[in-house]
Amino acid sequence: MNRWSTLARRIRVPLGFLFAALYLWLARPSWRSIGAGVIIVVPGILLRASASGRVQKSLELTTTGPYAYSRNPLYLGTLIMAIGFVVAAWNALIALAASLIFVFIYFPVMRWEEDYLRAHFPEFSIYAQSVPRFLPRMKAWKNAPAVSGAEDPGFSRELYFQHRE
Repeated sequence: MNRWSTLARRIRVPLGFLFAALYLWLARPSWRSIGAGVIIVVPGILLRASASGRVQKSLELTTTGPYAYSRNPLYLGTLIMAIGFVVAAWNALIALAASLIFVFIYFPVMRWEEDYLRAHFPEFSIYAQSVPRFLPRMKAWKNAPAVSGAEDPGFSRELYFQHRE
């Protein structure tokens, strides 16, 4: 695994707090920008919730639910939320900072996680060939249960709360 991906994985949470401080300092929202931002943020929250209530990190390869459309629905949900917050803030520097964080932190972290999954779950290669890394496909991948070896367990409130979403 490359060194930047490993470093990006370690600094993403502290960098998130630093970004939050920058956000609070620079944001110049209006009621209109806040309303538009909320409309964008809510689907991101729902996507993250749906994905979080299915994934059993490091225990199994999750290929059903939102994972049948995108290999990274949690990060996709995060991006959708970030776009909503950028719209609400109505500030070009915040938009630039959010974009840089996503490109230089989140995408390398996704690659690191995929290397981990490939090393621990042999079926990941089949899954990765059929489901896009980030932007979702329009139809759910139908071979998901066959590759993961289990039926779709559905959403789990316990998993959702375990992941502290």
